[in-house]
Amino acid sequence: MSAHFHSPGLAIRGITPPLNWSSFKAIAFDMDSTLINIECIDEIADAAGKKAEVAAITEAAMRGEITDFKDSLRRRVALLKGVPAESLAQVYEQRLKLNPGAKALMDAAKAAGLHTLLVSGGFTFFAERVKSRLGMHEAHANVLAIEGGVLTGEVIGDIVDGEAKKQHLTALCARLGSPTSAAIAVGDGANDLPMMGVAGLSVAYHAKPKVREQAMVSIQEGGLDRLLELIR
Repeated sequence: MSAHFHSPGLAIRGITPPLNWSSFKAIAFDMDSTLINIECIDEIADAAGKKAEVAAITEAAMRGEITDFKDSLRRRVALLKGVPAESLAQVYEQRLKLNPGAKALMDAAKAAGLHTLLVSGGFTFFAERVKSRLGMHEAHANVLAIEGGVLTGEVIGDIVDGEAKKQHLTALCARLGSPTSAAIAVGDGANDLPMMGVAGLSVAYHAKPKVREQAMVSIQEGGLDRLLELIR
């Protein structure tokens, strides 16, 4: 903890606030349990009566107990086979809410000229809508296969895991002509650690213990806009 800064529910290490927005060119966010209040896959599973089963795998993956995220996602998506595709819209409309402070932080980052990136191990159905809702620049997530109006239990194409999140952030920085040290990465689960590891500022939001321990900033109380206490 910096000798110059103390705020309840906000832990920092290796940095001395205040930081300046001008030091950063990009900010990357995880989606589920970071920008939004739910794990979408768990809520879709609820429609299939398999929420407990799927949520147990999600929790273990986010804590870092399951090291192969791709395998854990395939296992969970397989359990969604036969769920009506309309369940996705129901989850979005009835259960998904932005986490406190998400809009305020996003607006501040955009006002400072940062490129905003959403990288999710979740699904494009939700990621594209959250991107639009927050006015973000780009989003990358997984595509659920749908045939005949129901989920097939499969993911189309490459799975966005921790390594892919890091690659999307690295590629964005390259396009902006900036080092990854000019990026901020915000997440809550073990699959966010690779991108947090290359970013100049890593932020854990109500995160799993393994993630809190490694982040430069850990927000344990309040909303995402707590980060604004550290950046001017």
